[in-house]
This record gives sequence, structure tokens and C-alpha cells, in this order.
Amino acid sequence: MAEVGLNAPQNARILAVANQKGGVGKTTTTINLATALAAVGKRVLVLDLDPQGNASTGLGVDQSEREINAYHVMIGEASLDAATLDTQVPGLSVVSSGVDLSGAEIELIEVENRLFRLKSALIGFADRYDYIFIDCPPALGLLTVNALNAAHAVLVPLQCEFFALEGLSHLVRTIERIKTSYNPGLEIQGIVLTMFDARNNLSDAVASDVREFFGAIVYDTVIPRNVRVSEAPSYGKPVLLYDVGCAGSQAYIHLASEVLKREKIVSNLNNGKNR
Repeated sequence: MAEVGLNAPQNARILAVANQKGGVGKTTTTINLATALAAVGKRVLVLDLDPQGNASTGLGVDQSEREINAYHVMIGEASLDAATLDTQVPGLSVVSSGVDLSGAEIELIEVENRLFRLKSALIGFADRYDYIFIDCPPALGLLTVNALNAAHAVLVPLQCEFFALEGLSHLVRTIERIKTSYNPGLEIQGIVLTMFDARNNLSDAVASDVREFFGAIVYDTVIPRNVRVSEAPSYGKPVLLYDVGCAGSQAYIHLASEVLKREKIVSNLNNGKNR
């Protein structure tokens, strides 16, 4: 028997940033897009659901501050409120992660409603924010399924390399299965091309193939390969704080603008349905 989903959390738009392939710029996209939205006055939460904890590190959260993290939320030992930390970015908070989260998938196997633990935790909490970004692990396991069940939409970072296309088709099939079985409102908010190298013909070829197949769902903004983007996490900062003038920062600012435009369209459509 399929598990029964809970009522969707209200107010905040919840976006799962997902791709089962690692090294595609998923975490970098999460923290910098969240920073850009916070900079224009949005209340934003980053929920680090990746046991590697890179989003937490990239937002300057020290290991000593992660005593209560997403693991404790997922197994029911703590509320999201108890796990939430402020960041150096005004308006941006984070629920950190740690290596113990990697054991949550095993611990949750026998737990009732295990596919909806995150959605349950977000009820009554999500109304504090305008946007919640869930940084998913690079796998399509129980943690990612929890994120997809809790989300309104999925944002997919896609590295401009050949093998990334194969992984994308698998992710799309998974999203469709989640939509059919558990979360009928789930949509792909957009696909963002990352690590684009203008000197590389393969980057152009991959970008063209993705745009031809997925059409308007692919963002116009392309995130370039940029050394400042790579350096920023080692300083515990989003690149928008580390070097706002670099090409990577400017790309994420443009991406944030595109995301807001799409979200406005979704909001208008939803308001029309509710009249």
C-alpha cells in the first residue's frame, strides 16, 4: 500500500535543487541563488539535506555549530526551528547537515510515513519564509525522495558535459514517478546550465541539445566556469559576498531574476485558479 502524503506546507515556495550526478554545481547554485534572493529582500532558508554538508560550509557554518542538524529533524529528535541557524547574509537562514545524515536512510526504513518526514517537519514552519531551497544529495535515495515530496518544484543544475544528459533523463523519470504516486503538484521549475566553458565546443553542443529537447524550461542564464566561484566556499562565503563583480556572481544574479519571473507567473496562475 502506498504511503499517504500530508497536506502541503503553506506560504513558502519550496524548491528542491536536485541532480543525482555529483559535481554539477548543485550546492553552488543553491547557496548563491538563495543569497541573491535574500539580497532583494526575500526571506530565504537553505535546508542542507546532503550528508557532505557542503551548503553549510559554503554559508560559513562551522562544524561546532552543527550539533543539531537535518539528521535530527529527519529522525524526529529535533524540530526545524531548533536546527535553524542565521548566516552572514541578512534574511538567509540555514538548516545544517552532517555526516550522521548518511545513516538516516537506513534508520528510516522501518519508520511510518518515512517518505514524508521532511514535509511533516515543514508544516507550521514554512510560513516564516518566502523561499526554501533544499540542497539534495547526489543520489535518488530516501533523502531526495523526501525533498521531492516536500517541494513545490525542482530546480535542476546541469553541467555542460556529455554524461550529464544521461543522468538528467533518469532524474526526469524519477520526478514523474514522484508526481504520479505522491506529489501531484510537483513540477520542474527550470534547468540551469552550469560550468559552461565558452572555449569548449562540447559545452555549446550540450547546451544546444538540452535547449532543443527541453525548450523554454531551460533558463536563459548560463553559469560559466569561474575560478572565483570555486574559491568562495573555502572562505565560507557565497561567491556573491566573496566577489560580487566576477562573472559567476553576475550570472547568479541574472538567474535569480529569471527565477523570480517564473515564480511570479506561477503565483498569478495559482491566484487565478483560487478565484
